[in-house]
Amino acid sequence: MTMERRTVLKRIGGVGAAAALAGCSVQEQGSGGSDGEQAAGDGSGDGADGGTQQSGGTATAWYQLQDSEQPARQDAIRTFESETEFGVDGSDISDMEKKTTSAIPAGQGPEIFEWAHDWVGDYYQREFVVDQSDKLSVSLDQFTDAAASAVQFDDAVVGLPHSAETVTLIYNADVVDEAPETIDDMVAVMEEYHDPSSSQYGLSSPFVPYFTSGWIQAFGGYIFDPDRDPALGLDADEAIEGLQFALDTLRPYMPDDPTYEPQAATFSEGNAAFAVNGPWYLATLNQNDVNYEVATFPEIDGGEVTPYTGISMWYFADAMSESGADATAARNFVEWFATNEDHATRLAEEQGAIPVLDSLVGSDELPDHVRTYSQTVSQGVPMPTDPRMNKVWSPLENALIEAFNGDATAEGALTAAAEEIRSNWE
Repeated sequence: MTMERRTVLKRIGGVGAAAALAGCSVQEQGSGGSDGEQAAGDGSGDGADGGTQQSGGTATAWYQLQDSEQPARQDAIRTFESETEFGVDGSDISDMEKKTTSAIPAGQGPEIFEWAHDWVGDYYQREFVVDQSDKLSVSLDQFTDAAASAVQFDDAVVGLPHSAETVTLIYNADVVDEAPETIDDMVAVMEEYHDPSSSQYGLSSPFVPYFTSGWIQAFGGYIFDPDRDPALGLDADEAIEGLQFALDTLRPYMPDDPTYEPQAATFSEGNAAFAVNGPWYLATLNQNDVNYEVATFPEIDGGEVTPYTGISMWYFADAMSESGADATAARNFVEWFATNEDHATRLAEEQGAIPVLDSLVGSDELPDHVRTYSQTVSQGVPMPTDPRMNKVWSPLENALIEAFNGDATAEGALTAAAEEIRSNWE
């Protein structure tokens, strides 16, 4: 949560090399990706030791996780099964968007699948997900307003939220003494450490939509906002200024491959001073024994870094409309997963997941890095659930990669992307 959504968005929405408010996941993705880091799953099962037929039915559950995220998911399934009469057959899926859009219409989809909230409107209108508001035994009042809003569309409740996410600054504590207060402070450190000939880089940050959204939207610009006129703001001067800022200020200190895995690996292998990444990434850093700290974005003159944020959620797929034993198992698992404080606390501690249960939000028991991500979430903007958003990710991803590689200017890349998106909408 590698994750497709996290490439384009992190899990957070879309297509492309992608596992958002406040998941991505997207994953990313990942194309928001949700918008890269994808665990190589083929949908054949992830060894969660679930799926044993139990008296209450067995839910088929799809998700897309990094290898480092798998143990907690497997433990969650086993715990749920041990405490209830239900079973869960969990499978890690390598391309959630492709799999869900092909399998669900063919009647071969799961009861539930996990992703960021940006698919809510699109999938509901396409009848890939269904309203379960009259069948739930938990109240949305248990969650933050942002999380409760994220799982609804046209008064339908199409899933339950379990955590919030966004991207923020991470630094290598063996290289950087303290979090930079300003962008100039950050640039000074990157300049000193950056030495590609020695495989050392100032910054590791996928140059894809979800991760780059904070810079594009830093100077009053916006990518897409259905409440504005025009709804698409990519080709406005403020958005172009934001992308140009990222190209001028950050691009010179990054590895030459803009996609998720190469960028993320550079920092997780100890070869970068800074990274921009989400809470899902912390499990990998912990696994690799990286000495890191999480910080809010530095101050920039004339603006504020405003990244996309997301809600990771379990969607109720069309198979839930059959209302059989397996659907009951799925609904019970999702309710348990979304409201279990012990599990939410574990994900916060191990993976930096930001709880959306009101009973845990702001708790002094949460790790420092979770509270830091929460701060960044508060300055970010939720990914839109409007169905048109799903046609934004891929053209924007292509535009960013072209600009990153020097094949287009910031203005040329965003203008072309905006034209393609408007054409796709028509």
